[in-house]
Amino acid sequence: MYAVCVTFQLRSGHKGAFMPLMMENARASLMHEAGCHQFDVLSNADAPDKIFLYELYDDRAAFDLHLSSAHFQAFDKATAPMIADKQVQIWDKVTQ
Repeated sequence: MYAVCVTFQLRSGHKGAFMPLMMENARASLMHEAGCHQFDVLSNADAPDKIFLYELYDDRAAFDLHLSSAHFQAFDKATAPMIADKQVQIWDKVTQ
């Protein structure tokens, strides 16, 4: 498995517009991408402008398909002005 963890720091006041777009991207990824097995969207009341994603894919090729998908491209373009910072970490599953 190939895990992707993303932390978004949103610009203040943009969470209301960002979250529906994020949730649609997660839904479309799970529905239309055979290699996407999990797409969790998490928030924290103590850090309201921070969003964390935990995504599981078959492999790097499945993640690359996600990045090139129409739904991700639309999400990325629509949310770019809302994001102050974005950190992406890639993890390979070592244990079962």
